[in-house]
Amino acid sequence: MAKTVLITDDTAFMRMTLRNVIEKNGYKVVGEAGDGEEAIALYKELNPDLVTMDITMPKMDGITAIKEIMKVDPNAKIIVCSAMGQKPMVIEALSAGAKDFLVKPFESERVVESLRKISS
Repeated sequence: MAKTVLITDDTAFMRMTLRNVIEKNGYKVVGEAGDGEEAIALYKELNPDLVTMDITMPKMDGITAIKEIMKVDPNAKIIVCSAMGQKPMVIEALSAGAKDFLVKPFESERVVESLRKISS
């Protein structure tokens, strides 16, 4: 059975780009969230195997959302997606419980490598 993925990004284009890469590689996207609050609600509802999480978003940022999801499920597998130059935030996200990170704009191969790495 395909691993399920929740995509979290405030940009529709980025969600679409990730969805294309993820689905082309045998994963199933079960939900998309536009901010951290929506990501937490969808995580609780859908219980996906993996989550991609943008850092900078309206309402609730990705780091806060990661902390909240980790309270709900300490075994959550989250990949942080961030723009270049957000190294301190990436480090904070990893300490909050994220398992890996992708730098935008990402290469398809790197996305797949990250999904495989944390889902095994």
